[in-house]
Amino acid sequence: MTADHPALRWTAWLALALLLLAAPFLIEALLGRAWVRIADVALLFIMLALGLNIVVGFAGLLDLGYIAFFAVGAYSYALLASPQLAVHWPFYVVLPIGAAVAAVFGILLGAPTLRLRGDYLAIVTLGFGEIIRVFLNNLNRPFNITNGPQGITLIDPLQIGSFSLAQTHTIAGLTFTPVHNYYFVFLVGALLSIAISLRLENSRTGRAWVAIRDDELAASAMGINTRNMKLLAFAMGATFGGVAGGLFASFQGFISPESFHLIDSIMVLCMVVLGGMGNVYGVVLGAVLLTALPEALRYVGPLQQRWFGEVFVDPSDLRMLLFGLALVLMMLFRPSGILPARRSNPVRSPALSAAAGGKTHGAG
Repeated sequence: MTADHPALRWTAWLALALLLLAAPFLIEALLGRAWVRIADVALLFIMLALGLNIVVGFAGLLDLGYIAFFAVGAYSYALLASPQLAVHWPFYVVLPIGAAVAAVFGILLGAPTLRLRGDYLAIVTLGFGEIIRVFLNNLNRPFNITNGPQGITLIDPLQIGSFSLAQTHTIAGLTFTPVHNYYFVFLVGALLSIAISLRLENSRTGRAWVAIRDDELAASAMGINTRNMKLLAFAMGATFGGVAGGLFASFQGFISPESFHLIDSIMVLCMVVLGGMGNVYGVVLGAVLLTALPEALRYVGPLQQRWFGEVFVDPSDLRMLLFGLALVLMMLFRPSGILPARRSNPVRSPALSAAAGGKTHGAG
């Protein structure tokens, strides 16, 4: 029986599914409940990184303000599901609204930057991200909408009828705490994000983005409407960020502008670059690594105390030092990432021909 036999493939997929379902309980048993929360955050970052991968990895548009869409989604959820505006809409209404608002902001960012590339595009998107954060930080006067730097508290958790994910439940003898409950919701979100990304990558739209990334002038000459395709990339990437932001707000129960700094955009971008721009599975791997490894390095302090009797290097400093060193080594020895995407020759790109497929593509 060969490795590509259907029975073996189905067995492997079933084993992976069972492992993902059992993961929070295994993690809690081996590492503690705090690591289940880290797993939740990793799943959120997978959604964020896959959204940024659409913009950076597929379309080749450098975006340093991506965390702004995360903030827009989070604040949309918080304002419509908290005492802040005395509105408590259900999550299945609020999440799509947050995604739509984030998509609109993505188009608003993309429209003025259509002719910008490289460093200029990076600077504009960086400024956009900071403008959103400052705007949210000061939108507490003359009318208090976002509560300014104090943030919004008492945000409604995800709830279906009387079943709230913020409460502990016992089902079939298993105890599901809030971090367990949210794990399964975030897992569904991450799997849907992976499925959508893979579908986009293999679609005519995805091939159009790759063609623009490889050679925008040639893509335009082949009949691809580069303006519409770029706007669509910004909107799709922002949608992923908006959904992740809404889930984050419900999970935390509190948000403030301090949660959406430039460093967070840089971190998500590093996940995409480290894993492999344009490779969906590589981006997933990068998100998991850059979420888990910095947390694991926090144990360096107690280890120093146990081995040497005192802490010589602060864990937070060592964490950032090793993180920076890892990025430098990656750029030197594997600049395309851990799992690089397959690149076509931009002069004779199959993606270019397939995306053009008919000159009518994207012409609207």
